[in-house]
Amino acid sequence: MKKVFAMFDQGKTGFVECCKFVNILNTLGQAFDEDELKTRIADNDPNKEGKVDFDKFCSIVMPFLEEDDDEAMHEELKEAFRLYDKGGDGYITTQTLKEILKELDNKLSDEDLDGIIDEIDEDGSGTVDFDEFMEMMTG
Repeated sequence: MKKVFAMFDQGKTGFVECCKFVNILNTLGQAFDEDELKTRIADNDPNKEGKVDFDKFCSIVMPFLEEDDDEAMHEELKEAFRLYDKGGDGYITTQTLKEILKELDNKLSDEDLDGIIDEIDEDGSGTVDFDEFMEMMTG
Protein backbone atom coordinates (compact mmCIF):
# COMPACT_ATOMS: atom_id res chain seq x y z
CA MET A 1 0.00 0.00 0.00
CA LYS A 2 2.90 2.35 0.73
CA LYS A 3 4.20 1.90 -2.81
CA VAL A 4 0.78 2.69 -4.27
CA PHE A 5 0.46 5.72 -1.99
CA ALA A 6 3.92 6.96 -3.00
CA MET A 7 3.08 6.50 -6.67
CA PHE A 8 0.13 8.88 -6.33
CA ASP A 9 1.87 11.26 -3.89
CA GLN A 10 4.04 12.59 -6.68
CA GLY A 11 4.97 15.79 -4.84
CA LYS A 12 6.04 13.71 -1.79
CA THR A 13 3.76 15.84 0.41
CA GLY A 14 2.49 12.94 2.53
CA PHE A 15 -0.98 13.34 1.01
CA VAL A 16 -2.93 11.99 -1.95
CA GLU A 17 -5.62 14.09 -3.58
CA CYS A 18 -9.13 12.69 -3.21
CA CYS A 19 -9.85 13.28 -6.89
CA LYS A 20 -7.28 10.56 -7.73
CA PHE A 21 -9.12 7.65 -6.10
CA VAL A 22 -11.01 6.59 -9.24
CA ASN A 23 -7.67 6.39 -11.05
CA ILE A 24 -6.04 4.61 -8.10
CA LEU A 25 -8.68 1.88 -7.95
CA ASN A 26 -8.64 1.51 -11.74
CA THR A 27 -4.83 1.18 -11.64
CA LEU A 28 -5.18 -1.54 -9.02
CA GLY A 29 -7.72 -3.29 -11.26
CA GLN A 30 -10.47 -3.02 -8.66
CA ALA A 31 -14.15 -2.86 -9.45
CA PHE A 32 -15.92 -0.34 -7.22
CA ASP A 33 -19.19 1.44 -6.71
CA GLU A 34 -18.70 5.20 -7.23
CA ASP A 35 -21.27 6.13 -4.58
CA GLU A 36 -19.53 3.92 -2.05
CA LEU A 37 -16.19 5.48 -3.00
CA LYS A 38 -17.61 9.01 -2.56
CA THR A 39 -18.97 8.03 0.86
CA ARG A 40 -15.62 6.59 1.94
CA ILE A 41 -13.80 9.72 0.77
CA ALA A 42 -16.29 11.98 2.59
CA ASP A 43 -15.91 9.91 5.77
CA ASN A 44 -12.12 10.22 5.62
CA ASP A 45 -11.98 13.87 4.53
CA PRO A 46 -14.65 15.45 6.75
CA ASN A 47 -13.14 18.94 6.43
CA LYS A 48 -13.22 18.64 2.62
CA GLU A 49 -9.52 19.40 2.29
CA GLY A 50 -9.43 17.37 -0.92
CA LYS A 51 -6.49 15.24 0.23
CA VAL A 52 -5.80 12.43 2.71
CA ASP A 53 -2.76 11.05 4.51
CA PHE A 54 -1.59 7.43 4.30
CA ASP A 55 -3.84 6.08 7.08
CA LYS A 56 -6.96 7.60 5.56
CA PHE A 57 -5.81 6.50 2.12
CA CYS A 58 -5.75 2.92 3.43
CA SER A 59 -9.19 3.36 5.01
CA ILE A 60 -10.58 4.33 1.62
CA VAL A 61 -8.79 1.75 -0.56
CA MET A 62 -8.53 -1.37 1.62
CA PRO A 63 -12.23 -2.30 1.79
CA PHE A 64 -12.34 -2.53 -2.00
CA LEU A 65 -9.26 -4.77 -2.03
CA GLU A 66 -10.43 -7.03 0.82
CA GLU A 67 -13.72 -7.77 -0.89
CA ASP A 68 -11.88 -8.87 -4.00
CA ASP A 69 -9.45 -10.94 -1.92
CA ASP A 70 -12.33 -12.73 -0.19
CA GLU A 71 -13.88 -13.63 -3.55
CA ALA A 72 -10.54 -14.81 -4.93
CA MET A 73 -9.91 -16.89 -1.79
CA HIS A 74 -13.38 -18.45 -2.06
CA GLU A 75 -12.74 -19.40 -5.70
CA GLU A 76 -9.30 -20.84 -4.93
CA LEU A 77 -10.68 -22.93 -2.08
CA LYS A 78 -13.57 -24.10 -4.25
CA GLU A 79 -11.10 -25.23 -6.90
CA ALA A 80 -8.91 -26.98 -4.30
CA PHE A 81 -11.96 -28.73 -2.87
CA ARG A 82 -12.99 -29.87 -6.35
CA LEU A 83 -9.55 -31.39 -6.91
CA TYR A 84 -9.92 -33.56 -3.81
CA ASP A 85 -13.61 -34.35 -4.41
CA LYS A 86 -12.63 -36.84 -7.09
CA GLY A 87 -16.08 -38.44 -7.30
CA GLY A 88 -17.80 -35.05 -7.59
CA ASP A 89 -20.03 -36.02 -4.66
CA GLY A 90 -19.83 -32.64 -2.91
CA TYR A 91 -17.71 -33.91 -0.04
CA ILE A 92 -14.27 -35.24 0.78
CA THR A 93 -13.48 -37.90 3.32
CA THR A 94 -11.91 -36.97 6.63
CA GLN A 95 -8.99 -39.24 5.67
CA THR A 96 -8.38 -37.13 2.55
CA LEU A 97 -8.64 -34.00 4.68
CA LYS A 98 -6.03 -35.40 7.07
CA GLU A 99 -3.69 -35.92 4.12
CA ILE A 100 -4.27 -32.33 2.94
CA LEU A 101 -3.60 -30.93 6.42
CA LYS A 102 -0.47 -33.05 6.76
CA GLU A 103 0.81 -31.63 3.44
CA LEU A 104 0.06 -28.07 4.58
CA ASP A 105 1.81 -28.50 7.93
CA ASN A 106 4.00 -31.55 8.39
CA LYS A 107 4.55 -30.62 12.06
CA LEU A 108 0.99 -31.65 12.95
CA SER A 109 0.88 -34.85 14.98
CA ASP A 110 -1.75 -37.54 14.44
CA GLU A 111 -3.42 -36.33 17.65
CA ASP A 112 -3.50 -32.75 16.32
CA LEU A 113 -5.03 -33.98 13.08
CA ASP A 114 -7.64 -36.07 14.89
CA GLY A 115 -8.57 -33.04 17.01
CA ILE A 116 -8.98 -30.85 13.94
CA ILE A 117 -11.07 -33.51 12.19
CA ASP A 118 -13.29 -34.01 15.25
CA GLU A 119 -13.90 -30.27 15.38
CA ILE A 120 -14.78 -30.05 11.68
CA ASP A 121 -16.77 -33.27 11.31
CA GLU A 122 -19.23 -32.48 14.08
CA ASP A 123 -21.79 -35.05 12.95
CA GLY A 124 -19.16 -37.82 12.76
CA SER A 125 -20.11 -38.70 9.18
CA GLY A 126 -16.50 -39.19 8.09
CA THR A 127 -17.01 -36.60 5.36
CA VAL A 128 -16.55 -32.86 5.00
CA ASP A 129 -18.65 -30.76 2.63
CA PHE A 130 -17.45 -27.53 1.01
CA ASP A 131 -18.96 -25.24 3.67
CA GLU A 132 -17.16 -27.14 6.45
CA PHE A 133 -13.96 -27.12 4.41
CA MET A 134 -14.30 -23.37 3.74
CA GLU A 135 -14.89 -22.62 7.42
CA MET A 136 -11.86 -24.64 8.42
CA MET A 137 -9.57 -22.98 5.87
CA THR A 138 -10.71 -19.43 6.60
CA GLY A 139 -11.09 -19.80 10.36
